[in-house]
Amino acid sequence: MLAIGTTVLGVEDVPRSTAFWCDALGYVPREDGDDTWVVLIPQTGGGARLALMLSETPVQEHPRIHLDLYADNQDAEVARLLDLGATRVDWDLYPDDPDFIVLADPDGNRFCVVDVAHA
Repeated sequence: MLAIGTTVLGVEDVPRSTAFWCDALGYVPREDGDDTWVVLIPQTGGGARLALMLSETPVQEHPRIHLDLYADNQDAEVARLLDLGATRVDWDLYPDDPDFIVLADPDGNRFCVVDVAHA
């Protein structure tokens, strides 16, 4: 049997991305890691792991894989993430009534903030 263990994001600046994603998700770095890679884990309880790995490849405009972050209060979470250094993405593929907002982390990796209360 297989299970997904960790999602890995390529980033240009591992320490900067570590600070952003730890603040965004309430995660902490696992004890190992350095300026080329780190694994982030939830502060409490179980949950998905996120690894950040130094990458020299450019960010894709329409990435094939991305993170969906679920939010009970989408507006508040988007505002908080923008304060942490995320940026809004001028996304050209929104449907008519989207339940998500596309943002980018400080390295330009796109992710969605999904409104779980969206009707």
